[in-house]
Amino acid sequence: MNGEDLHQLLLNKWGRSYDIQLRRIKDRIFVQVMWKYLEQASFPMSEQEYMEHLNAVAGYLNAWGGVAQLEKFITGTRERPRLGKAVSVPLDLGERASEWIIGE
Repeated sequence: MNGEDLHQLLLNKWGRSYDIQLRRIKDRIFVQVMWKYLEQASFPMSEQEYMEHLNAVAGYLNAWGGVAQLEKFITGTRERPRLGKAVSVPLDLGERASEWIIGE
């Protein structure tokens, strides 16, 4: 998966270029699909910055082996990002979870 694949996954599901963040909460890692999206005038990133960000997130997902988990969750969920509420996707990294440190 690369940033373009991740972008297409979001567009196919919700029709918008939502922001994606990686979060560590206690001993778990989550991919959070935020409520802000590229098509908003107030979105804080340019299109190029957004794609670079998605490429970085995709790099982590590939390294962790979490791509299939993310795709399965997003395609199967009925949740959608809305103001103040992100869609949180838990990643099961097994024993390797403690190897990865992500700033909160």
